[in-house]
Parts: sequence; C-alpha cells; structure tokens
Amino acid sequence: MELVQWLTLVVFAVTILFVVINKLDSTAAALLGVVVMVWMGSMTETDAFLLVDWNVMAILVSIWVIAGYFGKSGVPSWLSLQALRLSGGRPGLLCMILSMLAGVISMFVDNVVTILMMAPVALPLARALRIPATPLVLMIGFSANFMGTALLLGDLPPQMLHSVAGVEFGDFIWHQGRPSSFPILMVTFIITLAFMYVYGFRKIGKRVTASESGIEARIPDPLFATIAVGMFLLTVVGMAFRQVLDVKLGFIAMTGAMLLVLIVETMGERLKAPKFEEIIQELDWRAVFFYIALFALVGGLEKTHILEMFANAVKPLVAENLALGATLLYWITLPIVGLVEHDAYILTFLYTIRDLGGAGVPTWPLYWMLLWSGTLGSNFTIAGAPALYVALTISEKEEQRKVSLREFLSWSIPFTLVASFVCYVFGMLIWVLPYMP
Repeated sequence: MELVQWLTLVVFAVTILFVVINKLDSTAAALLGVVVMVWMGSMTETDAFLLVDWNVMAILVSIWVIAGYFGKSGVPSWLSLQALRLSGGRPGLLCMILSMLAGVISMFVDNVVTILMMAPVALPLARALRIPATPLVLMIGFSANFMGTALLLGDLPPQMLHSVAGVEFGDFIWHQGRPSSFPILMVTFIITLAFMYVYGFRKIGKRVTASESGIEARIPDPLFATIAVGMFLLTVVGMAFRQVLDVKLGFIAMTGAMLLVLIVETMGERLKAPKFEEIIQELDWRAVFFYIALFALVGGLEKTHILEMFANAVKPLVAENLALGATLLYWITLPIVGLVEHDAYILTFLYTIRDLGGAGVPTWPLYWMLLWSGTLGSNFTIAGAPALYVALTISEKEEQRKVSLREFLSWSIPFTLVASFVCYVFGMLIWVLPYMP
C-alpha cells in the first residue's frame, strides 16, 4: 500500500471511531474526516461532491417532508392505539408488533422512510406506557434495516444485485429451485424477534389498557389526514414502479413532497395543517449532512482503491473452497460493514463475485451470502447503516439525552449476532452446501 492509502485508512478509522463512540458530534466528525481526506490528496473536492449519492439525499429530504405532514395528521396516534389494543396492553409484545410492522414495510419502502413513518407511531406509545423510547425506536431501526434486502424494492443492495446479476423480483422469493432472500430472512427475522423479546422486552414496563394510556385517537382534520396519507402512499407506489416510470427514485419522492406542499399551501385555512416553514424547521439537517459526509468518506476508500485491494485478496480463498470461501466472506463482511457504509462495500464485492463466475466458481451462493451478511452486519453501529443514525437521533431528541455507545451496543450486538448466526445456517444449508462437489 502507498502512503496516501495508509493515511486515508487512518483518517477513515479515526473518523469512524469518533462517530461510533458518540462523544463528538457525529456529523461534525464525519465532515471533518472528509475535509482532511481532501487536503491530503485522497480525493479532490469535486470527487467528494460527486461521490455523494444525491438521489438518496433527495429521497431522504423529500420523504422527511412527507413524514412531517403525516406526523401531524393525527394518524400516528390512531395507529398507536390500534397497536396497543392488538398487544393487549403488554409493552414487550407491543414493541415486537411494531418491529415486525417496520420489517414488513421496509421490504417495499426505504429503511429511513420506514423509521420516519413508524417513529411517530411508537413515541406516543412509549410515553403512555412509560417505557424508554430508545430500545423501542432502535428495534424499529434494526428491523427496518434487516428486512430491506428481503425483496427487490426495499433497499439499495437488492437493486445493485439486480443491476450486476440480473436478478428479478420473483427471484427474491424462489430462485434456482430453492427458497431465497424473502423466506430465509423472514424466518430469521421471526426467530430474532423472539430472542429479543426474551432478552430485553418480556419484562419491560407494565400492562396498560387503551383507556389508561391517555392516547388521543381522534383525527383533528380527516381531510388533511386523507391528503397526507394519500400522497405518502402515492409516492410509495410511484417508487415501486420506478422502472416503468424510468426516472430516479429521488425525483419521484421530490415530486410527491412538492405536490403535497402545493396542495396544503393552496388550500390554506380550509385545512388544519402545519405551514411549510414549520415542516422545514423540524427537519434534522444534522442527519442530512451526516449522510453526505459518510458517502464522501467511503468514496475516499474507493478512490484510493482500498476496498478493491481487499476484494482481490479474498478472491483466491473463495475460488479454492466454496464452503470456506462463503464462510469467510460472510463472517469477515459482518464486522466490516458495521464500520463501513455497506452499500459501497457490497457493490465492490458483487463485481468481484461476478468475475469469479468466469473462473467456474458458482456465484449465486456467494451473491446471497454477501447480500445477507452485508445487510445484517450493518446493524452493529450507526456507521454501517446511516438509517440507524436517524433512529438514534430520534431517540435522543425524545429522551433529551445522549445515548451512550454501551447502551446502543447492548441492543445492537445481540440482535445482529443472533440474526447473523441463524441466517448463516440457513444460507449454508440451502445455498452453499448443495453447490459443493
């Protein structure tokens, strides 16, 4: 490795350390890391700008605008009361219901969108049941991040697999005569939620009836609620049919947000709705800049070919023994994507696996094992999955305190390790071992 590569790796590691321990403001630490990389020559300032996925940023900001209106429509409180009734007032069971709902939604909707959609539902319940908001919101974040790879629509890694290997929507359910991503991840998800219920949620809080909760289920303005929910659903449908529409997801999300703003502002006093200025002021701009900085940081590793060098080093191991190679790929990926934003890492290795196919190595077992480990491992820290940063900031804002690294890891590590082990067993039995000679 050359000097600039070593320096880039050191800057990246130090930056991620500050992000993970959460002592210095994460956004400030990430932006500072980008500035240092630019000045020492890892990339130019133009590279740093172009390496940001502005399509993702457009999705993030636009959906936050829609979620802001949705949160003030009264619908989240109504949904909260329905979830409370379904759980029989048991706080632990309620947390699992909300987590399962978040996981299911994230198969069709971006994980950040899912968190923004579910948080307004979860927070009134946490207050009513007098349980800490942090474990509940983090579980929603873990669940949304977990199930985004179950189908083609939910997250970026499945869409990258479609681009590299040509996999289609139905292949995520049944592929080459065997179960693939959806059934394997769904069973893994159910087992993981059962474990987390026993681990930390079974005895949390006390049972509360719907009447005792004090949650107001009345929707102040049904017309405004209908408009907000309708535009949200219309935007989601538009994103689901992106290939038919042949435009970027960010543009679809921005169109939905602007149409909603136009309708609300035009109708004015006829709606009991917040002003656009109020919605904009409540956006978490720190999270937006954190996303921007994280894209640029990982871009620095790409520009200096560090990820490519690592991928090339793993190639011989995978080619020699499929079971050993798949195992190493899986378990090495898990901790790495806990510190490196997983999208760039997964994309690099998707191309590496495709190249291995030319040498006669079965690619699909490796594709699936990479996709699953790259998604599950990103739940370790907020550096691996920026969606968890959104969940963390929502928790800290609600409880008006900093969440320590120890507290975060006390939830993220057991969730991630159990999910990863269960998924590994299924992956080896269903996908890797049948391809062995």
